[in-house]
Amino acid sequence: MTGQTGEHERTMAFADIAFGQIKALRQEASPRNYEIWYTYATGYSPSLNQKINETLAQSGTLSDADLEQIYETYLSPTRLNDRIDKVGEQVMGEIEQVMAMVDAAVGTATSYSESLADVTQQLGQSKDREGLRSIVESLVQTAKEMEQSNQKLEARLTASKQEINVLQENLEVVRTESLTDPLTQLANRKYFDTTLERAIVDSRAKNEALTLLLTDIDHFKNFNDSFGHLTGDQVLRLVAMSLKQNVKGQDTAARYGGEEFAVVLPNTVLRSAITVADHIRRAVMTKELMKRSTGEHLGRVTISIGVATLHKGDTVQSLIERADTCLYAAKRHGRNRVICETDPEFSAGAQPQVA
Repeated sequence: MTGQTGEHERTMAFADIAFGQIKALRQEASPRNYEIWYTYATGYSPSLNQKINETLAQSGTLSDADLEQIYETYLSPTRLNDRIDKVGEQVMGEIEQVMAMVDAAVGTATSYSESLADVTQQLGQSKDREGLRSIVESLVQTAKEMEQSNQKLEARLTASKQEINVLQENLEVVRTESLTDPLTQLANRKYFDTTLERAIVDSRAKNEALTLLLTDIDHFKNFNDSFGHLTGDQVLRLVAMSLKQNVKGQDTAARYGGEEFAVVLPNTVLRSAITVADHIRRAVMTKELMKRSTGEHLGRVTISIGVATLHKGDTVQSLIERADTCLYAAKRHGRNRVICETDPEFSAGAQPQVA
């Protein structure tokens, strides 16, 4: 990591932008409004930024109602749970309708069976041709009614199956959204935490290696300060794309926080993980950044990566801390490099930084 000072300066810059927007628009400096504008400043939610920009372009300001809607749509902690509950209610409603239809069909089938039994009795008692004809016509009519009932039930069950499939897809979309970083489309911190915990358990159960990469964008604050947050977002997406292209199968790439990313590599020994890390580093370095609005070339992005493997007795926290120390060492020794826990720089990187 770049240290607490760098993180303090970066977050304070976001805070200044947030309070500046609140002051400029003469809004109440409430926690809700601060969260909205802080998120806007970071650019972590492109859809929130787009909605704010569109509203400002149309009316020149944001009313309290606008702010409430934006918060409920993009930031409220309960919004995903509410959507899951809503879809769940729809599924239960659909199931209840199907069960009512099935109950009705069972009643119809019972009535049909009783009719057949009655017809059988009448056939045994009938002694003339006209009576037999009347009984057969009644039987045919009852059979037609049963066939129509079955066709309706089949059509309703087919429609319900399709509707439930759509609702299941909606639930999966909500679930995926809750585990995905909106800006980079990588796994988010929540998904990373769960995945790493599970990977450690699996690694020990199967007696397999497990390695963790932590990576940080070099001089990221300079990009934001020099070229604006939209360019900063472009840098984040560029790094995310390089991670996606170089991790496969059971590997998990995630946005760890801010400009930091993490990669969980199950069944991967340290040396192989270093190779993966260097491929990611080179992939990022070979891409030249361009400002879309002007076509201006902004230079190349580099990243530093720390690599640590799971040891006996490690916890989630101790593994992360060792990878973080390796990352700090990579930063301290020139950036744009990969350092693992067996490198001599690792010990030096663990020491306090000299001013």
